[in-house]
Amino acid sequence: MERLRRAAAHGAALGLEIHAGHGLTTASVGPVAAIPQIAELNIGHFIIGEAILVGLEAAIHAMREAMEAGRVAASGMTRLS
Repeated sequence: MERLRRAAAHGAALGLEIHAGHGLTTASVGPVAAIPQIAELNIGHFIIGEAILVGLEAAIHAMREAMEAGRVAASGMTRLS
């Protein structure tokens, strides 16, 4: 994770918009979502694969909760507005 944090900070300092994805799951997305420089998370592949097992609505809901939990933890807030 520290390498990802440094890479995101470096890329943002160069003026790049930072995206992350490929391999993110509900178990791994929280710490990545907490990196403030990341503008976009590419999570579609996981959601579609998970939807086969639990349905699309449940897969999307679980991923959104995991992403928000990571961002909330990083911000020190109890909930994002």
